[in-house]
Formats: sequence, structure tokens, C-alpha cells
Amino acid sequence: MTSQSPQSSPPPHSHTPVLSTHGLVSGYAGSRVLHGVDIAIPEGGVLALLGRNGVGKTTLVSTIMGLIRPMAGSVMIAGQEVAGARPDRIARLGVGLVPQGRRVFAPLTVAEHLEIADRSGRSGSWTQDRVIELLPRLGERLRNRGDQLSGGEQQMLAIARSLLTNPTILLLDEPSDGLAPSIVNQVADVIHEVCGHGMSVLIVEQNLRLALSVADHVVVMQKGTVQWDVPVEEFRRNRLRAEELLGI
Repeated sequence: MTSQSPQSSPPPHSHTPVLSTHGLVSGYAGSRVLHGVDIAIPEGGVLALLGRNGVGKTTLVSTIMGLIRPMAGSVMIAGQEVAGARPDRIARLGVGLVPQGRRVFAPLTVAEHLEIADRSGRSGSWTQDRVIELLPRLGERLRNRGDQLSGGEQQMLAIARSLLTNPTILLLDEPSDGLAPSIVNQVADVIHEVCGHGMSVLIVEQNLRLALSVADHVVVMQKGTVQWDVPVEEFRRNRLRAEELLGI
């Protein structure tokens, strides 16, 4: 992984990253939020993106996904430049998004959500049967509408939709937000499962326990820049620096 901080450790993987950004500048209506962000995630890697509210984490995820057009810099997916590309092209290259707030469609049943995702996704090993095996509660709620699901069930549905697109990298934006601890543990189990099959993950998370339980690398952002880019073991060892950057 690359970094903007001289205190960063060298990247743990040397092969071409599944996802990388270099010098990425982005924002809204002419206002810059990201100021030259460099990150990289290898195949099967899990990068936890940490930072206080308002530092640009969701902006980074949205820019990678093509929901925000970058002002400068590079976004590479599996060796292809996609900065400024449309979200549908980025999705076809194997990027799946689980957005903050889940964004489940209230009138659609669980089965309808899964069917739509299955039809629009890439071919691969993630089928409806496999997703329901991984998330059995969804199998019990197939006929229930989105607005009849609990927050945890909605989050599992949002993850299931993304898996059905058969991504090579999964972007998770605040997946534990508003969830009970037992559901947060299920989210962690899902991340471990997909990474065990070679999928890469970028997780934006305020729940430090969840983030550190799944990540092998940590990036901490401040004011739209990368301030610390280290293996998770180094992050754990340097608690004082972590507390300083995160305000904990």
C-alpha cells in the first residue's frame, strides 16, 4: 500500500492491487474534500478506513464507485483506470458497494431485491442459494418487504445484494451503524467468509472493534488526507498515536 506519511510501513503485498488510488482529489460543487489520497488493496486484503466524522471517508468510497467525479488523480481497478467512469462500468469491473444507510427499497420483498441484484450482476459463484446459506435469516424473510425488516436484516440484505453482483472487491460504508452487537458479529463473520474466498474488502467503520477484527491493514484519514497507513498489528501496538488521530 502507498501512503502520504513518512511514518508509514511498506506495503505487505508486492503484486498489483485489486484497487488503488493515487493523488485522488475529489469533493462537491467545487469544494475539495479529498486532497491527494493514496490507498491500495491487494487480492483478499481487508483495508479498514478510519477517521473522525467529516474527514472524507464516504467521499472516498463514493469517488471510487463513480458516484462522485474526481477533480484529479487516479482510481485503478484490476489495473484499469476508472477515475471519472460511470458507476455501472465500475460495477462491471467487479466493485460492489454496501452503502451507508443500507438503502433498501421499502416496497420490494427480500426475494425481489435478490432477483434484481442477481439479474444485473456478473456471473460467478455467488448465487441466491449461496447467499441465503451464508445469511439464513434472509431465507426466512423472502416474502417480507424492505420496510418490514429490522435494521440488522436490512443490512444483511444490502450485503446480499452486493454479493450477488459477484464483486472482486466489496466496499462497506459504516456497516455496523445502528446495529446490535450480535448483528455486528454477523457482519464480521460475513467479511471473514468472503475474504476466505479471495474477495478484497474496503471497510469504512466507526466501530473500532469490528474494524480491527477483520482488517489486515489500516488507513487513518484527517482533513481529506491519509495520515497513517500501517498493518493492523502496528496500529494495535501504537495505541497513543491511534487515540491521537481518532480522538478516542
